Amino acid sequence: MLRLSQLYIYPIKSLAGIAIASSEVTDRGLQYDRRWMLVDENNKFISQRQNPEMARLHTALTATGLVVNNAGNLANRIEIPFESMEEELQDVTIWRTTVAAKSVGREADEWFSEQLGRRCKLVYMPDGSRRPVDTSSGIKPAGKITSFSDGYPFLLLGQASLDDLNDRLAEPVSILRFRPNLVFSGGIPYQEDEFADFKINGIAFTGLENCPRCNVPNIDPKTAEVSTLNQPMKTLASYRTVNRKIILGRDLIHEGTGTISVGDEIVLS
Repeated sequence: MLRLSQLYIYPIKSLAGIAIASSEVTDRGLQYDRRWMLVDENNKFISQRQNPEMARLHTALTATGLVVNNAGNLANRIEIPFESMEEELQDVTIWRTTVAAKSVGREADEWFSEQLGRRCKLVYMPDGSRRPVDTSSGIKPAGKITSFSDGYPFLLLGQASLDDLNDRLAEPVSILRFRPNLVFSGGIPYQEDEFADFKINGIAFTGLENCPRCNVPNIDPKTAEVSTLNQPMKTLASYRTVNRKIILGRDLIHEGTGTISVGDEIVLS
């Protein structure tokens, strides 16, 4: 039997994720997932690809907003209320898409700029801003939207797949390196590659594409250090390269809303 074993959200794109027990599934993914994003002075998104130190910024949810601290130092923190956004919309760029967003405010901009050692701004995607799923591989499912994710509302990864990779590595790595939303147990390695239609607690999901990986998994999420040995991506590339892309995990869209929780059964069609 396949079951959800872990759930993760990443409220601010490219910052550390949060393990959660359950989540509301909204029209654009898990609630709060990647609704905030850091942009540069040209309103273009920034990520761990160029700024690995973003991994050291830890996010927590409270009843009224987000709390972000640097590497677990609770004294070096900022609180971001859910209702603190500016009213005026501005255009921001993520990959090839322009999206309407709201600025969180000067205090947040200054705090993040200090932590990352570069000028940046924190923006939020309001409910009225709709970003279509429009991937670099040409997949454009009609009517489907996402937040500030790289392309899809959800990333699914099997625990067995990570276990198989770790069996090949000299030093095992955490699943956090691959930044999934949904992790499942009970399957065989890379079973998710073939997932098409399935349900979790009555919500319909569809797997559209196996996730092509960048080099972010080479960044240690605890220290933000980049592997000088190009691991685990070097090992993954040795047996998971398809059409010159290194793949791990399954990109999903969905139909409907509701709640999913750790322990829920994954029912394949």
